[in-house]
Amino acid sequence: MSDTRDEWPLWEVFVRPKSGLDHKHCGSLHAADSAMALNLAREVYTRRQEGVSLWVVRSDQIVASDPADKDMLFEPASDKVYRHPTFYKLPDSVDHM
Repeated sequence: MSDTRDEWPLWEVFVRPKSGLDHKHCGSLHAADSAMALNLAREVYTRRQEGVSLWVVRSDQIVASDPADKDMLFEPASDKVYRHPTFYKLPDSVDHM
Protein backbone atom coordinates (compact mmCIF):
# COMPACT_ATOMS: atom_id res chain seq x y z
CA MET A 1 0.00 0.00 0.00
CA SER A 2 1.48 3.39 -1.00
CA ASP A 3 1.39 6.39 1.27
CA THR A 4 -0.61 9.32 -0.16
CA ARG A 5 2.13 11.74 0.97
CA ASP A 6 4.47 10.12 -1.57
CA GLU A 7 2.20 11.48 -4.30
CA TRP A 8 1.87 14.99 -2.85
CA PRO A 9 4.21 17.63 -4.24
CA LEU A 10 7.25 18.75 -2.28
CA TRP A 11 7.16 22.30 -0.87
CA GLU A 12 10.09 24.41 0.33
CA VAL A 13 9.47 26.41 3.51
CA PHE A 14 10.93 29.84 4.27
CA VAL A 15 10.51 31.60 7.62
CA ARG A 16 11.12 35.26 8.47
CA PRO A 17 12.28 35.24 12.11
CA LYS A 18 11.67 38.98 12.77
CA SER A 19 10.25 41.92 10.88
CA GLY A 20 12.91 43.49 8.70
CA LEU A 21 14.95 40.31 8.31
CA ASP A 22 15.10 38.07 5.24
CA HIS A 23 13.11 34.88 4.90
CA LYS A 24 15.41 31.87 5.45
CA HIS A 25 14.94 28.39 4.04
CA CYS A 26 14.23 26.09 6.95
CA GLY A 27 13.10 22.84 5.34
CA SER A 28 10.74 20.95 3.08
CA LEU A 29 7.46 19.12 3.41
CA HIS A 30 4.90 17.25 1.31
CA ALA A 31 1.39 18.71 1.02
CA ALA A 32 -1.59 18.37 -1.30
CA ASP A 33 -1.94 22.11 -1.98
CA SER A 34 -0.67 25.54 -0.93
CA ALA A 35 -3.13 25.97 1.95
CA MET A 36 -2.15 22.62 3.42
CA ALA A 37 1.55 23.42 2.89
CA LEU A 38 1.17 26.72 4.76
CA ASN A 39 -0.68 25.07 7.66
CA LEU A 40 1.84 22.22 7.91
CA ALA A 41 4.75 24.68 7.72
CA ARG A 42 3.24 26.67 10.59
CA GLU A 43 2.83 23.50 12.67
CA VAL A 44 6.27 22.07 11.90
CA TYR A 45 8.54 25.12 11.66
CA THR A 46 7.00 27.78 13.93
CA ARG A 47 5.61 25.84 16.88
CA ARG A 48 7.46 28.03 19.36
CA GLN A 49 6.58 31.32 17.66
CA GLU A 50 9.94 31.49 15.88
CA GLY A 51 8.65 33.54 12.97
CA VAL A 52 6.52 36.43 11.84
CA SER A 53 6.02 35.32 8.22
CA LEU A 54 6.02 32.09 6.20
CA TRP A 55 6.53 31.39 2.51
CA VAL A 56 5.86 28.02 0.90
CA VAL A 57 6.97 27.34 -2.67
CA ARG A 58 6.49 24.17 -4.69
CA SER A 59 9.93 22.71 -5.26
CA ASP A 60 9.21 22.01 -8.93
CA GLN A 61 8.53 25.74 -9.47
CA ILE A 62 11.98 26.87 -8.30
CA VAL A 63 14.45 27.68 -11.05
CA ALA A 64 18.07 27.42 -9.88
CA SER A 65 21.45 27.98 -11.45
CA ASP A 66 23.74 25.06 -12.16
CA PRO A 67 26.70 24.93 -9.74
CA ALA A 68 28.92 24.22 -12.77
CA ASP A 69 28.07 27.73 -14.05
CA LYS A 70 29.37 29.42 -10.88
CA ASP A 71 32.36 31.10 -12.52
CA MET A 72 30.36 32.38 -15.47
CA LEU A 73 27.56 33.75 -13.29
CA PHE A 74 29.35 35.14 -10.26
CA GLU A 75 33.02 35.80 -10.97
CA PRO A 76 32.51 38.72 -13.39
CA ALA A 77 30.95 40.77 -10.58
CA SER A 78 34.06 40.57 -8.41
CA ASP A 79 35.86 43.14 -10.58
CA LYS A 80 33.04 45.68 -10.18
CA VAL A 81 33.49 46.74 -6.57
CA TYR A 82 31.46 49.86 -7.20
CA ARG A 83 28.37 47.62 -7.24
CA HIS A 84 28.85 46.72 -3.59
CA PRO A 85 27.79 49.23 -0.92
CA THR A 86 31.12 49.05 0.91
CA PHE A 87 31.89 52.74 0.40
CA TYR A 88 28.97 53.97 2.50
CA LYS A 89 28.77 54.42 6.25
CA LEU A 90 25.33 53.53 7.58
CA PRO A 91 23.94 55.31 10.61
CA ASP A 92 23.66 53.21 13.76
CA SER A 93 19.89 53.63 13.66
CA VAL A 94 19.67 51.53 10.46
CA ASP A 95 19.17 47.88 11.39
CA HIS A 96 19.29 44.63 9.41
CA MET A 97 21.21 45.80 6.35
